[in-house]
Amino acid sequence: MSTVRVHALVSGLVQGVGYRWFVRGLADAAGLSGWARNLPDGRVEVELEGPEDDVRAVVAALDGRRAPGSVTGVVQEERPVQGSSGFTTA
Repeated sequence: MSTVRVHALVSGLVQGVGYRWFVRGLADAAGLSGWARNLPDGRVEVELEGPEDDVRAVVAALDGRRAPGSVTGVVQEERPVQGSSGFTTA
């Protein structure tokens, strides 16, 4: 299975509702590395790296039924794999 890195920008009411911690829980459970942080414009920026199937499953959950707040959109793009470890929130 190949390793991928995906960058996502999540729009909607996603700040102040535990969204970054939700993403961290998904990433930790899947053993992914990366980070999640709030942006000044109200979006949350997420980067995930790990086995392709696991990354795709977490990205799919970013606007799923369990996501806190109200997600109105997720824009994602592939990024070069960095070989990072651990997941952080800022």
